[in-house]
Amino acid sequence: MDKNTIAGFVLIALVLFGFAWWQQPSAEQLEQQRKEFVKDSIAAAKKTQAAKVAAAKQVQQKTAAAADTTALFHTALNGQAQDITLKNSKVELTLSTKGGVVKKAVIKNYVGHDVTVKDGSKDQKNVTLFSGDDQSLNFMLATKDANIETKDLFFTPTNVTDTTVTLTATAGTGKTLTLNYTLGKDYLLHMSLQADGMSGMFAPNYNQMDINWQDKCRQQELGFTFENRYATLTYKKHDGGTTQLSETSEKEETTEEPLDWVAFKNQFFSAVMISKDNFAQGANLKSTPLDKETHYLKHYEANMKAGFDPTGKRPSEFEFYFGPNDFRLLQAVEKESRFHKDLDMQRLVYLGWPLFRIINRWFTLYVFDWLSKIFPMGVVLILITLLLKAITYPMVKKSYMSSAKMRVLKPKLDEATKQFNKPEDQMQKQQAMMQRYAEYGVSPLSGCLPMLIQAPIWIAMFNFVPNAIQLRGQSFLWMKDLSTYDPIFSWDHSLWLIGDHISLTCILFCGANLLYSWFTMQQQKDQMVGQQADQMKMMQYMMMLMPLFFFFMFNDYSSGLNFYYFVSLFFSAAIMWALRKTTDDSKLLEILEAKREENKKNPKKMSGLAARMQALQEMQKKQQEDLRRKQEQLNNKKKGL
Repeated sequence: MDKNTIAGFVLIALVLFGFAWWQQPSAEQLEQQRKEFVKDSIAAAKKTQAAKVAAAKQVQQKTAAAADTTALFHTALNGQAQDITLKNSKVELTLSTKGGVVKKAVIKNYVGHDVTVKDGSKDQKNVTLFSGDDQSLNFMLATKDANIETKDLFFTPTNVTDTTVTLTATAGTGKTLTLNYTLGKDYLLHMSLQADGMSGMFAPNYNQMDINWQDKCRQQELGFTFENRYATLTYKKHDGGTTQLSETSEKEETTEEPLDWVAFKNQFFSAVMISKDNFAQGANLKSTPLDKETHYLKHYEANMKAGFDPTGKRPSEFEFYFGPNDFRLLQAVEKESRFHKDLDMQRLVYLGWPLFRIINRWFTLYVFDWLSKIFPMGVVLILITLLLKAITYPMVKKSYMSSAKMRVLKPKLDEATKQFNKPEDQMQKQQAMMQRYAEYGVSPLSGCLPMLIQAPIWIAMFNFVPNAIQLRGQSFLWMKDLSTYDPIFSWDHSLWLIGDHISLTCILFCGANLLYSWFTMQQQKDQMVGQQADQMKMMQYMMMLMPLFFFFMFNDYSSGLNFYYFVSLFFSAAIMWALRKTTDDSKLLEILEAKREENKKNPKKMSGLAARMQALQEMQKKQQEDLRRKQEQLNNKKKGL
């Protein structure tokens, strides 16, 4: 190391030491920092001591409450959990003596999918709605000295049969809390909660208990995203209709009215809790979506209040429905209920907005019920499609013939409007076209209105098919299950927009949609006049892109819905092709010319929508003329100046 390097290091060291000395605080600053440190240390010590005192008080309170509860239920707080099974031909319910509630619900005669295996090799004969820690139910009673929670109590079973059990927790000499269960012939479980000899332990005005009910809604079907769309916490207002929380996002709601029931619902099965005397207003309901990897759809939670009689003269009564979301079955539940209330539980099967619900409720359901007794479900979808096509055929034909008339009149319209090619002449052009249509007795809108009548049917079926549990587990042709997608290709990791599979029925649906769109565009292209043809090009591009959009939208939808749309569009395209082949344009033009001659001899005044359109065009023309006249007057004034 030479002298220059040594000198450089010495200078750097001097600079650093000098800067550190210059930056060091003064004696006054050091004293101020010391005082602040001491002050902060004392405050922190006081805060820590206060926290310790509060924690000690909390522990003391909990210990005292536990001691009171222990003194009250000194025998019921200890024991060995025992399982009690209630069963019939439809369900098998397992109750635990620890907590005294149902811990497992198995719905029989419905295929239980193992969603971790896509090929169905591990499917079960029955559906397990929940088990273990998936669901919890806790009744909470506040006495003068302690809080009683049924989840901590061990109950003693008596009167045990396949359909009944009595569970009793002893609070002390002559003091008991009793749960009585009775399983009906189908999916309804009746329960009563009753206190005996404990009236003096509660406040004089105590008449309500708290209920906490939670459930992790299991994924039951292979299509997580599709099933999740139809899984929602639903509740019924006592003097109103049903309401549901959001299916797509976390939602918490506090009710302002008493409730008849609360349902933890997935696509095809539900757990429903019904109160005889209603759940009080102010119930707090929450739904939280869960990740796909968990194989659970949502976490539901309901915190409610229900009537409780401390004297034991009147039990608190509830009913539980653990079963399928079957419209007819849910209607029958109301008749089996002991509460004689307007439960309206069939609303768990969503049939769409009012108009679409009417179509499904009073047409689709009856036809579906009748056909499903005779034919396989895939055939039922085809027959429903054919029936709807037969019903709408007169409207479709009328729509096509209206378009055909405009097509054969296109040369006449081109001739009548060729002098109106300037942009400012478009109003005159429209009037000339309407005049020529009127001469031939053709309404350009008559082909549109009948087609609009078919749209509600499409939307109604969009709501009906995914909620039809009758399709669940039913195979047809290559489709193993009409209630979920039918993958022709699948892979392990989800891709953006596509997911983890490609559905064959979705491809067929999009192909049929493309074919139908092409036929429609050809029909519209043949009847466009002048600038209308140019304006129609953008619409045609959009119509051609719609099948691609539908592929990304419907790839995860059920094969039954995609199959219905495929069959419907295929027959629509076939009908349109058949009408085109059987329509003689020359004969149609002769009929229109004859109609024109007849109208000349017996001219008729325009009426209806055509008359209103003509009046509107005349008004617009008058406004344009007035505007043009004012502009000319203004220009003349400017020239005069």
